Amino acid sequence: MDITDFYETFFEEAEELLADMERHLLELDVDDPDSEQLNAIFRAAHSIKGGAGTFGFDVLQKTTHLFENLLDHARNGELALRRDIVDTFLETKDMLNDQLDAYRNGDEPDQEAFERICKILQQLALEEIGKGLEAAGGDMPQPDAGAKSEPPSQPAEPETGAEASGDPAAGTGASNDGRRVVALLGVGEKDRELLVEELGQLGEVIEHHGDEKRYEVVMESTVSDDDIEAVMCFIIDAEQLEIRAPGKPGERPATGDAAGDEEKAAQEAEPAATPKGAAGAASDEPPPASEAKGDGKPKPAAKSTDKPKAKAKAGSESTSIRVSVDKVDQIINLVGELIITQSMLDQTVSELEGPANGNLVNGMSLLQRNARDLQESVMSIRMIPMDFVFSRFPRVVRETAGKLGKEIELVTEGAATELDKSLTERIIDPLTHLVRNSLDHGIEPPEVREAAGKPRTGKLTLSAKHQGGNIIIEVIDDGAGLNREKLLEKARESGLNVSDTMSDDDVWQLIFAPGFSTAKEVTDVSGRGVGMDVVKRNIQGMGGSVQIMSKPGEGTTIRIVLPLTLAILDGMSIKVGSEMFILPLSAVLESLQPAKEDIYAMAGDDVVLKVRDEYLPVVAVHEALDVADARTELTETIAVIVQGEGRRYALLVDDLVGQQQVVVKNLETNYRKVPGVSAATILGDGSVALILDITGLHRLSRQKKEARRPKSATRSLESVTDNEMETSS
Repeated sequence: MDITDFYETFFEEAEELLADMERHLLELDVDDPDSEQLNAIFRAAHSIKGGAGTFGFDVLQKTTHLFENLLDHARNGELALRRDIVDTFLETKDMLNDQLDAYRNGDEPDQEAFERICKILQQLALEEIGKGLEAAGGDMPQPDAGAKSEPPSQPAEPETGAEASGDPAAGTGASNDGRRVVALLGVGEKDRELLVEELGQLGEVIEHHGDEKRYEVVMESTVSDDDIEAVMCFIIDAEQLEIRAPGKPGERPATGDAAGDEEKAAQEAEPAATPKGAAGAASDEPPPASEAKGDGKPKPAAKSTDKPKAKAKAGSESTSIRVSVDKVDQIINLVGELIITQSMLDQTVSELEGPANGNLVNGMSLLQRNARDLQESVMSIRMIPMDFVFSRFPRVVRETAGKLGKEIELVTEGAATELDKSLTERIIDPLTHLVRNSLDHGIEPPEVREAAGKPRTGKLTLSAKHQGGNIIIEVIDDGAGLNREKLLEKARESGLNVSDTMSDDDVWQLIFAPGFSTAKEVTDVSGRGVGMDVVKRNIQGMGGSVQIMSKPGEGTTIRIVLPLTLAILDGMSIKVGSEMFILPLSAVLESLQPAKEDIYAMAGDDVVLKVRDEYLPVVAVHEALDVADARTELTETIAVIVQGEGRRYALLVDDLVGQQQVVVKNLETNYRKVPGVSAATILGDGSVALILDITGLHRLSRQKKEARRPKSATRSLESVTDNEMETSS
């Protein structure tokens, strides 16, 4: 059996475990940590360590081994959590992600980064575990030279075996006076020096000698063997450590509990097992606290095997399966081809006449309905909840707010709203930039908010909801809002063509101009003038648009409108000349026949159409796309009112053919990028129709008009006021 066949499964499961780990770490209350959350974090690290050891991913295994030990102390109450310790845990989780990615790409993880994180974890253990042990077992007085320490009082435990005899050293490797020998096996000189120094913190070192193969330290201490072992195993592995009473080298006294020795021997089967709970290393469940401390009897084997059998029986019918995304994409492509074939047959049947074809027509109607149900079912497989996206942002908000010195409350709404998997992966980066921008520029510092009569803690809301065939994602902050005058001033300094008569919506859109930034200084959060233009471009590349709403002193809302999927869409077929085009149905608002009195000519050859007291830019599709034999008289065309990027346009077409479901084919992949066109599809008669990009079509139309007119006559349509329109009529 080739074990590499299981690599991808391990990588996917490890990613899910790391995501769960981060979520639990961010939700932890450091003052009163939830034991279930700590156990869940421990289990995640333990599972990853086990898989890494199985597949030979040594660096990943060693890192998770150190991390798991710290988590074990935290869940046993021996490590008092603080915010900075949780930050270290989050940093470790990020390092585990990097190591996982390296192995996934067939590379070795960064050795320098690995050594750095190991040093951080070891240092944290050596500094904090001793404090936790003192807190758990009372004061730990350091013995004076030549003096013998009295054993500290311990909580009453059930008396078993040698412990019932009243011997205080029974059950440990220590003699009656607390003296024991700690042997270090195969430990280099540098680590030996560090370990001897740490042993000196746990008691009095009497003498030490030996070589790299075996180095023995004789010491007196009131600390238990388990606690000495726990501290040492942050630097060396469990099999490199041996603790015994003074006597023959390698000899360890009987503890009165043979099962404990069997547990120790069982650790050899998994070198990276947690030294304080080998039983926990043999399963995905954390060992009980008593077993982890080494002071409780393991359960009989018969009982430990009964439970897994019961679980296996209850879960014999799995409710889910793991399927490759490539396989799902292949099914979606086949369903798309089926829909195209069904459209071809439907068009052929529609041309047949006579009652003899009634059964065929009924059969085609049934096929059409079944094909649509099949398409919706297959598409639902690719739909995943927005929680996949939103779960990334508690960490982003926590770290960014910390850098900015702000207090932020993050609220998520509509996390169960579903979106196509390909879109969720592509929306994460743009959304991250918008969130960081809101935290930096939107929400004020606590003292400024307090002076303005607001709560010190700012509120950032991420919401998602369905609207028709689209999903609406909003980033809402309760900050100071956008400053119109400041934006216009900065735009003029940047050489942008602006005017004081611009609408608020147009002014807000200025923040998406390339290189535009109102930050007074560059920080590692923002201020370089890059990013917002890329955000808009990426969202447009997904067939979406960005809208901005803002009120001074109340906050800003950035709204992203995306199609639910990029594979299949509902469209409206339009005809221009002899060419057929598709408009996304979600962008179509209405259609009408233009009346002469509603058409207004502007400077140059610009034309606007008045629709219920609103003046809309007119885009003649035949002019923008150079279509021959199209109607040129405006009153003979049909105006389709569409919306793109929060603005409305009037598209002039020859005819409306009808609504239909079309399969989206990527034009850029199969041909090249075409201005004004977002994709293509195959119609029922086998011909290719282009799917129009509303905003791109308007941009293309303006570019062609600008190229035709003299420069002196160039005038921005956006700067024309309603009064000027009335005058020109």
